[in-house]
Amino acid sequence: MTQDVKESFGSPGGSLAAKVRTLAPSMTRSMQRVAEAVANDPAGCAALTVTGLAELTGTSEATVVRTARLLGYPGYRDLRLALAGLAAQQQSGRAPAITTDIAVDDPIADVVTKLAYEEQQTLADTAAGLDTAQLGAAVTALAGARRTDVYGIGASGLVAQDLTQKLLRIGLIAHAHSDPHLAVTNAVQLRSGDVAIAITHSGSTGDVIEPLRVAFEHGATTIAITGRPDSPVTQYADHVLTTSTSRESELRPAAMSSRTSQLLVVDCLFVGVAQRTYETAAPALAASYEALAHRHRSGSR
Repeated sequence: MTQDVKESFGSPGGSLAAKVRTLAPSMTRSMQRVAEAVANDPAGCAALTVTGLAELTGTSEATVVRTARLLGYPGYRDLRLALAGLAAQQQSGRAPAITTDIAVDDPIADVVTKLAYEEQQTLADTAAGLDTAQLGAAVTALAGARRTDVYGIGASGLVAQDLTQKLLRIGLIAHAHSDPHLAVTNAVQLRSGDVAIAITHSGSTGDVIEPLRVAFEHGATTIAITGRPDSPVTQYADHVLTTSTSRESELRPAAMSSRTSQLLVVDCLFVGVAQRTYETAAPALAASYEALAHRHRSGSR
């Protein structure tokens, strides 16, 4: 088993479950059954041959091997060894995971506990799956950009606003666009040296993809923040930053649960840019703080 395979199972079950959730939309239904089986019962699957796992999931041996490769392993043998190691970790005394299913009649205290646990897992999954090379390249582009446009619709639009406000606080020129027509007309003005960022959990939101495509074709450096690394938006992205998300439910759709991981990526981008531009960022932050300080003083109107 290679070192990177070992590291992917550094926290019992967390990274594997996150990888399965992230890649599931790009899998066939039969591959999804295999992936869910190994994520839900690593000990049981580790004891199975490739034929046994195929029979258990109602698939074929070829499907099992393809799934193993998509999850990052050279073959089923490597996945099986990793599952055995994961099972041993889980049996070493780790407490059972908290269920995050929220029922309509759950007490509010239980809702708080479940949401807090789910968001902690989402943040951990996003951090574990974030490609730091892609992140570093995105930070470099942002730090040297003449102008940055950020596109997002709905809940992702709120994240787009959060990023632009942060960049403005350190003296950079940034605009958030939630109106698709304005987004495209602004994207036409972008050139080499500018940056365009699309934020879309599904990766298939047309109103976000279109301005990113226009920016890409006009030579801007393009970045996609998405929960679907193989989605349509990535074909126009120079850099892809993948987010994780907590499990979608009736009371908490993907648009809500994805925001937590998107905000983590946005904060990583902002801090990285602030580090790269510290000599100008620090005075800009101090100036913006001073300009607003009187609004927070006691007795101010």
